[in-house]
Amino acid sequence: MRAHLLTLSLMLVTALAVVSANAQQPAKQAPATKTYTSAADIAAMMAKAKNERKQDQALLSQPILRLAPYGANLEYRGAVGPAAIHEKEAEMFYVIDGSGTLVTGGKLVGETRTNADNLSGTAIDGGQTQAVSKGDFFIVPENTPHWFSKINGALVLMSLHVPRPVPAGR
Repeated sequence: MRAHLLTLSLMLVTALAVVSANAQQPAKQAPATKTYTSAADIAAMMAKAKNERKQDQALLSQPILRLAPYGANLEYRGAVGPAAIHEKEAEMFYVIDGSGTLVTGGKLVGETRTNADNLSGTAIDGGQTQAVSKGDFFIVPENTPHWFSKINGALVLMSLHVPRPVPAGR
């Protein structure tokens, strides 16, 4: 009986230690590596985004692939959102579905710093406009303002941020 109580006590202490250790761990993040997503998975992600995006929400983003330092995301855009500048990353896009208007270059209107490497704005003053639609590819170099100024219903994109070296002296 004593051996049974000792075993039970050790099991309880071990379980409490595991629970305590898990409670101290940070919340789990998206998997560091995901190298395949099927067409059926993309269709399901699009349906989920369409259903979950709130009426006034410009963008709903979901991870497609991850291989550090790269990550491809599905961007479901149902309304015009903010303009952006990524100071240390180029951004490549593939239009999965829908259409809209992309503006690149120019100057951010109402510029604010989003984080250490990104700026945001309410629009772009000047720049070049380009109609984009299903099947199109394009890349926005780092430090280039970009903005989807018009969304025709919905615009579904695959976006890939590409880290680029920052020249010395910046």
